[in-house]
Amino acid sequence: MARKDQYYNKAKQEGYRARSAYKLKQLDEDAGLFGPGNTVVDLGAAPGGWLQVAAEEVGPQGQVVGVDLQRIRDLESDVVETIRGDMTDEETKDELRERIGEEGADVVISDMAPNMTGEYSLDHARSVHLARQAFEVALELLPAGGDLAVKVFDGPDVSDLRADMDEEFQYVRSIRPEASRDSSSEQYLVGKHRITAPVALDDVVEVTIDDVGSEGDGVAKVDGYTLFVSDTEAGDDVRVRVTDLKPNFGFAEVVEE
Repeated sequence: MARKDQYYNKAKQEGYRARSAYKLKQLDEDAGLFGPGNTVVDLGAAPGGWLQVAAEEVGPQGQVVGVDLQRIRDLESDVVETIRGDMTDEETKDELRERIGEEGADVVISDMAPNMTGEYSLDHARSVHLARQAFEVALELLPAGGDLAVKVFDGPDVSDLRADMDEEFQYVRSIRPEASRDSSSEQYLVGKHRITAPVALDDVVEVTIDDVGSEGDGVAKVDGYTLFVSDTEAGDDVRVRVTDLKPNFGFAEVVEE
């Protein structure tokens, strides 16, 4: 049996609206996207297969909001809401922000794809454009620690997109789910653990060591973001270079004068 028939039939049997539901299941298995109680935003959500999977994973305490230009038929789920609109319009963005609240989303997912022309370079460029739109929305909605999964077609422009994502997340993975058709060039870029630090890797900044942590490193704050600085003591005023960044804290070393 061909792979596409396997997942198409499985979706019909298990009540999913699209075979792509299994792509999201496999992305979640590989990358750990969802947790109980999460708030999930699904961009390009029609016909709703990804909404169904996300709702199952976040459970009754979670929230899933799908956005699409097309109408999405209602789902039998108390945690799923849908918005019919264009995510490039401020009106749609405002409605989405109102739905998910001030704390933002835990996960943004996008399976958006362009209308295929059959011209590889054009289809690739359009897919990257859609992926960048999803990436920009994610930067507006994800607080520190949030995740993003976005579809893109293989090609030369993917490396630049991935490099931009690398600057915003602790790490980025490229995943091709087993449920993707053999003939498809699609892959999913998964950005894990959004970083909202006011500093970047290798930045040199002047800090005051306010305290010493349990591991013996000095603790400094930069616009509310914590930096752990080795070989320092409380009260030191030092110039440091940022060596590692996590969602809620980072590490730095003293720059020798």
